[in-house]
Amino acid sequence: MRDNGKINEALREIYNFGGIDGVHHKQWLLNRLVLILTGTNEEYNAWVKDYCNGEDGPITYEWDTGIAP
Repeated sequence: MRDNGKINEALREIYNFGGIDGVHHKQWLLNRLVLILTGTNEEYNAWVKDYCNGEDGPITYEWDTGIAP
């Protein structure tokens, strides 16, 4: 089932912060979107763990939370 509340909140964040310059600020926005869309700290942590897991094990990739604008 589609969660329009989460989708609308994510779109609002993109609208408010998507145009800010700086890779570190863009990464902050991506992190915010993941937080919104996963919904809980438990789901967020599981998503980040899965993202970092790769062909070389659990620390193949790094997740950066960025810097708030």
